[in-house]
Amino acid sequence: EVQLVESGGGLVQAGGSLRLSCAASGFTFDDYAIGWFRQAPGREREGLSCIRRRVGSPYYADSVKGRFTISEDNAKNTVYLQMNSLKPEETAVYYCAHEPLAYGSTWYPSLTPLSFGSWGQGTQVTVSS
Repeated sequence: EVQLVESGGGLVQAGGSLRLSCAASGFTFDDYAIGWFRQAPGREREGLSCIRRRVGSPYYADSVKGRFTISEDNAKNTVYLQMNSLKPEETAVYYCAHEPLAYGSTWYPSLTPLSFGSWGQGTQVTVSS
């Protein structure tokens, strides 16, 4: 069973930075992607970025392109999301999620929540004005 644990959330002032971590374990197959999402109260879950394990090829939503950076540490099975220039409207619970892939298949990056099967519990990010 895939398990994902997010950490690194907290309170930051507008314009500040945070780095979120997503530690993954329990996966049967070694080919997958990890995505980052966020959800604010009363709003739909929004896809932010995703990356394919060992291959890289980061993909970003337009709303965060140029400010957020996704990266991975394969030795630690951990994916990071560096968030810079944060805005108050980006206050939300941030989640990472696991997308299983067929080994060696062509990957078409998606930020659609339904593409991801396992989710972490989320970490709260609060950006003060």
